[in-house]
Amino acid sequence: MSTIADTVGTPAPAGTDVELLLTGMTCASCANRIERRLNKLDGVTATVNYATEKAKVTVADGVTTDDLVAAVESAGYGARLPEPPSAADDGASRAGGSVDDEADRALRALRNRLVVSALLSVPVIAMAMAPALQFTNWQWLSLTLAAPVVIWGALPFHQAAWANLKHGTATMDTLVSMGTTAAFGWSVYALFWGDAGVSGMTHPFELTIERTSGTSNIYLEAAAGIITFILLGRYIEHRSKRNAGAALRALLDMGARDVSVLRDGVEQRVPVAQLAVGDLFVVRPGEKIATDGVVEEGRSAVDESMLTGESVPIEVGAGDSVVGATVNASGRLVVKATRVGADTQLAQMARLVEDAQTGKAAVQRLADRISGIFVPVVIAVAVGTFGFWLGSDAGVAGALTAMVAVLIVACPCALGLATPTALMVGTGRGAQLGILIKGPEVLEQTRKVDTVVLDKTGTVTTGEMSLAETHVAVGEDVAEVLRLAGALEDASEHPIARAIADAAREAGDLGQVEDFANVEGLGVQGIVDGHAVLVGRPQLLAEWSQHLTDDLQGAFDDASGRGLTAVAVGWDGRARAVLVVADQVKDTSAEAIRELRGLGLRPILLTGDNQRVARTVAAQVGIDAEDVFAEVLPGDKVDVVKRLQAEGRVVAMVGDGVNDAAALAQADLGLAMGTGTDVAIEASDLTLVRGDLRVAVDAIRLSRRTLGIIKSNLFWAFGYNTAAIPIAAAGLLNPMLAGAAMAFSSVSVVGNSLRLKRFRSSLVG
Repeated sequence: MSTIADTVGTPAPAGTDVELLLTGMTCASCANRIERRLNKLDGVTATVNYATEKAKVTVADGVTTDDLVAAVESAGYGARLPEPPSAADDGASRAGGSVDDEADRALRALRNRLVVSALLSVPVIAMAMAPALQFTNWQWLSLTLAAPVVIWGALPFHQAAWANLKHGTATMDTLVSMGTTAAFGWSVYALFWGDAGVSGMTHPFELTIERTSGTSNIYLEAAAGIITFILLGRYIEHRSKRNAGAALRALLDMGARDVSVLRDGVEQRVPVAQLAVGDLFVVRPGEKIATDGVVEEGRSAVDESMLTGESVPIEVGAGDSVVGATVNASGRLVVKATRVGADTQLAQMARLVEDAQTGKAAVQRLADRISGIFVPVVIAVAVGTFGFWLGSDAGVAGALTAMVAVLIVACPCALGLATPTALMVGTGRGAQLGILIKGPEVLEQTRKVDTVVLDKTGTVTTGEMSLAETHVAVGEDVAEVLRLAGALEDASEHPIARAIADAAREAGDLGQVEDFANVEGLGVQGIVDGHAVLVGRPQLLAEWSQHLTDDLQGAFDDASGRGLTAVAVGWDGRARAVLVVADQVKDTSAEAIRELRGLGLRPILLTGDNQRVARTVAAQVGIDAEDVFAEVLPGDKVDVVKRLQAEGRVVAMVGDGVNDAAALAQADLGLAMGTGTDVAIEASDLTLVRGDLRVAVDAIRLSRRTLGIIKSNLFWAFGYNTAAIPIAAAGLLNPMLAGAAMAFSSVSVVGNSLRLKRFRSSLVG
């Protein structure tokens, strides 16, 4: 894939992928408009992601990046190329840096606009709706407070409406701009040239139709209130969009920052960016491996859970490959770098996440879909109403009154509340139940999902090694085995050793250790309370003529056959026990699988572990053997999800590890266990804070319920508008009554959303 810098201002080779950063989009229809304009270029295939505000474009011969930028600008939006990666870049840092800073600044600016508009609008609305607050000349204070909201607070809507006008299109921004401008303009006219500006004027709140010229009424509360409500919805939406690129930033943060490089036999601490292929570097216990390489010296256990998701560390020695960002658990290693920068497996995983996010089509908002027809119709009705009444006996004032009534009653105040209020209540209730919903676009997929793919480690299982079985020779005491073996293992840093030591400590006190030694690749030995104790592979015990009995050998072979980790224990010239360590299935996983099936979902187990372990876990929780995918690498997890989608299935993915991030992003619905990594959480659509798989059931149920509330909100919002528009056009509805109808529709939307507070969890207790 060519870099952006390779294609600037010059024709790009056929098949080159180019990324554009977009500005000016305010709704999903904007993304569709840009996408259509780009795809009109010969040989260009473009996908525009509204959530990340990026376009991924595959260009043909003869097309330059200048052509692409010009096409976007001709549609009324902005586009630019990302900054070329520096030498210290790892190939995925385009998601961070200045782009993030710009998004932060834009979000802060929108928040400030919302806060100021809300502070100014509240007293305007209160005075208009409560006659008791209408002191002498109150109307002039309302004008003073409402003017900054209508002019400055609504500036983004006015700018978008002007851009749409120049390109012959209309969106909800157009209607917001027209309606608020009309209401404000009429109010200014009534105050300065009508009767509304006289001292002592009051504005009774009554649902009656005044058959007057209308110049005694002002509608400042409608103009300011609409803008504040719409800004609230826009802020919630942008805050959700801001998190779209966080998965890449979290992934890149996992890498090491500096490294000890061996040069002329001397260790030098340098930034990772200075590593080159062929360099030798040192990794001490507890350190992250700086980059992909091959072990030259030393033996150790490497924790690859961030890559594979599996809790069992991998034993490595000279000649074995290691991956950057994995953790060296015990011994000192000298590694030769084989891949650096953008070629490392970490950078490749980052690109997988980015590609999956960019390729996922943004779900178009229901309101935007309907607005394609609704907005032009409303504008046409308003203009027609003005023309009709102008030609009748109503005169200019009467015609303006009727037109303003149409625009005000059609203004999408309730539409602006339909999604954010339901989302706020739904997500608030979800947080109480351990469910985080990232945005309204997530909800549409929950109703369509028919297949749920479950990562094994950390999702179905605990993700932590623990002592599962203890097999002792005839005549041996279990407590004594744990006391001596646990004491010896307590001196080791190996994760398997920690599991045994923790179990022994829970059972009682540990013995005193002397002369502890780690036998590379075999186990540990030492003196515990006067006993010469060995814990490790059977080969270690055999070297001391401590051979396993038939019963112990059978237990060892049985555990190995099930894919579990078994270690032998011996002391004073005799093999005493076999301890089996495993990742345990969560107590609630089987119940969760049953409930997922009850929702009509097909559960599938996906893991990097071996077939034997995977099938054993699947049988425990009730997943069919044919629905088990084992020994799957991170890239292959994405392929499994894609394969299911190609079969026509709508796929939900539940995972918790870095290795799950790309698959979570590729899935139609991603659910991350909150006990997992930040990368998985950021790449997902839903986060299950409790780490209990049963919460996934509640997440899908709550999401579906929230989506239903949003759809009913939209129905009633449009219902109020469409029912009142003909009445307003007929001259039977003055603007004040139109404003009251609009406010009532907003109240009904909020009340409907509050029903989500009563959502009950399926978890007991």
